[in-house]
Amino acid sequence: MKKYFDILRKCPLFNQIKDENLIAMLGCLGAKVEVFDKKYTIVAEGNPAKYIGIVLSGSVQIVRIDYFGNRSIVTNVDSSDIFCESFACAEVRSIPITVIANEPCEIMLIDCNHILHTCTNNCGFHQQLIFNLMKDLATKNIMFHQKIEIMARRSTREKLMAYLMFQAKKAGSKSFDIPFDRQELADYLEVDRSGLSAEISKLRKEGIIESNRKHFKLL
Repeated sequence: MKKYFDILRKCPLFNQIKDENLIAMLGCLGAKVEVFDKKYTIVAEGNPAKYIGIVLSGSVQIVRIDYFGNRSIVTNVDSSDIFCESFACAEVRSIPITVIANEPCEIMLIDCNHILHTCTNNCGFHQQLIFNLMKDLATKNIMFHQKIEIMARRSTREKLMAYLMFQAKKAGSKSFDIPFDRQELADYLEVDRSGLSAEISKLRKEGIIESNRKHFKLL
């Protein structure tokens, strides 16, 4: 487990947890590491929510697939980030999302019950762990409301510009990269890809943005 320490130090779940406690904590939590190939389904929709996942290498994508097979991207999860924590904490019996490996990746899985219920050893770091988990859930809730604000826009153009302005603010720059290709961006915004591409072309011609693949600049 020590080879993952550099990543785990960046993980919000282990904030302010000292290295000397980390090995004992991972053992107490029954943490396990699994390797997944690109496009592998790590968490399948309909399964009970039990584990919190931490991306150790690579990245994963959280998606929703409707009755007709239409895909909507919820978010990308990169190295050191957490996924499925809200569903696991709520003990959801049928998880409503699917988690897919964007690329070959290593994932640490932790049974949420081992976090929420203190062990018989009365580990001193457990309260900090629970605090970190609650803080992460609150942060994700804020991000969720930001997406609602984007999706509330009526047109493809308005959704795209709202998303790009959020990304620029997040990057602290008018020039930034987004984590999606064109199809993935269309899936995230829940719009038609051809319509999205047309709007990007119009915005370029109007001198509002510059774009090259995943790179954008607000003018």
